[in-house]
Amino acid sequence: MRIGKDYIGVGVGAIVLNDEGKVFLAQRGPQAVNERGCWEFPGGRVEFGEKLGDAIQREFLEKYGMEIEVSELFSVSDHLLPDEEQHWVSPTFLARHVGGEPTIREPKKCTAIGWFSFSEVPAPLSVISQDDLHAYLEKYGLEEDM
Repeated sequence: MRIGKDYIGVGVGAIVLNDEGKVFLAQRGPQAVNERGCWEFPGGRVEFGEKLGDAIQREFLEKYGMEIEVSELFSVSDHLLPDEEQHWVSPTFLARHVGGEPTIREPKKCTAIGWFSFSEVPAPLSVISQDDLHAYLEKYGLEEDM
């Protein structure tokens, strides 16, 4: 049985800002679970028995060597990918980068990373990241502070 395909998966993400008000994005690589080539507010799967906030902190440390401080739960979405026959529930957090120089630690799952202003977010964005970006800009505008 495959998570997200044979049963609903839970994958957390985060809109992470640095001290300059730029947002961290990652481009999904050739062995990503879905939406390969898309940019995203990164995250990953929640492990059994793991709290959502702990999961997103673990994912950023494992995948990018980054420490983040979670400030709040921003959204929860159904991430439906009919073409890939997948269904995920995707909580997204707001967070700040507090340590570690970002590096790609899983090059087959991630091909590029970077800090971007909200007015210069690259395309294409993953489905959830598009929704979260729209909601973030509706709530906060282009002011790049939480």
